[in-house]
Amino acid sequence: MKQKIISSAKKKILFLPHAIKQMSRPDRMISTEEIRDAVLNGQIIEEYPNDDRGESCLVFNLKEQRVIHVVCSPKTEYLAIITAYIPSPDQWSSDLKMRR
Repeated sequence: MKQKIISSAKKKILFLPHAIKQMSRPDRMISTEEIRDAVLNGQIIEEYPNDDRGESCLVFNLKEQRVIHVVCSPKTEYLAIITAYIPSPDQWSSDLKMRR
């Protein structure tokens, strides 16, 4: 799955409307550069092979003391960014990699 993500991301990254809305929230302000770094260098922590939007996964990335989660779906011509957010400690384990 990781290779599919990287291959699709190198072609083009498409930010779906929900992702843009979530990234733009004042309490998040997640940049497109952070998303690119996450999908290229992050760790897949959940896979959704039967998602209605097509095969997708949840990527964890830690950079400069900031953790973000990105849900993405590799397509033939691009990588679709479905959503991105800063994980809440009350919904995730202490390392922010496993759901409570």
